[in-house]
Amino acid sequence: MTVLNCIAVDDEPLALGLACSFIEKTPFLNLVGRYSSGVEALQGLHEHAGGVDLIFLDIQMPDLNGLELARTLDRGQPGTGPRIIFTTAFNQYALDGYRVDALDYLVKPFNYEEFLRAATKARAYAERGQTVAAPVPAPAAAVEEEFLFLKVEYQLVKVALSDILYVEGLKDYVKVHLHSAPRPLLSLMSLKAIEEKLPARRFMRIHRSFIVALDKIESVRRLTVQIGPATIAVSDQYKEAFLQFLSRWT
Repeated sequence: MTVLNCIAVDDEPLALGLACSFIEKTPFLNLVGRYSSGVEALQGLHEHAGGVDLIFLDIQMPDLNGLELARTLDRGQPGTGPRIIFTTAFNQYALDGYRVDALDYLVKPFNYEEFLRAATKARAYAERGQTVAAPVPAPAAAVEEEFLFLKVEYQLVKVALSDILYVEGLKDYVKVHLHSAPRPLLSLMSLKAIEEKLPARRFMRIHRSFIVALDKIESVRRLTVQIGPATIAVSDQYKEAFLQFLSRWT
């Protein structure tokens, strides 16, 4: 079983204690440090000779906040360096998390089930050889991110990420709308499950029922996006992160 060396960073003692307790009860996580500030964490990262694979990182902290700490890390080639899971009470930082290639984003208060789901995603990255403990060449990492397999009827269908326009959630199913096909693929899985498979820097959830490919957005008007013939509304829950995404280009 792959075991990840991880640290927790949070200036709130209760939040830090909870994160550490979740780490300690998870068999494939090994807590090697706990820090109450970004400055302490930065120093601690240099002291861990065995390396740190995963950081549970708060954002709002004095002196050096979580985003600033993430930017100082030597990421090297894509997939190297410690992975980051942000833990914060403010969902408006979601897009900033994407920009520093965060693996996941937990909004406080989160429960153990949510924590475990994010940690499991980190372990999946490690088992594909995409962590600092076992770095892989950049081309291999890139191949991993270029497609996914979907269970469609009785077969697994390979889908290129670049072909996806948007994904629509329908209870226990998702419809994956493709550029290359007139009809969407229907797969038995939840929208949350496919969201975890899609790279956050290329896809964004803008509605409880929709994930869109950011590079396929043709226009935005009054918080609706146009992708081909489809017009999709941005819901209030995801509005702030989407507006921050737009602010990069306006």
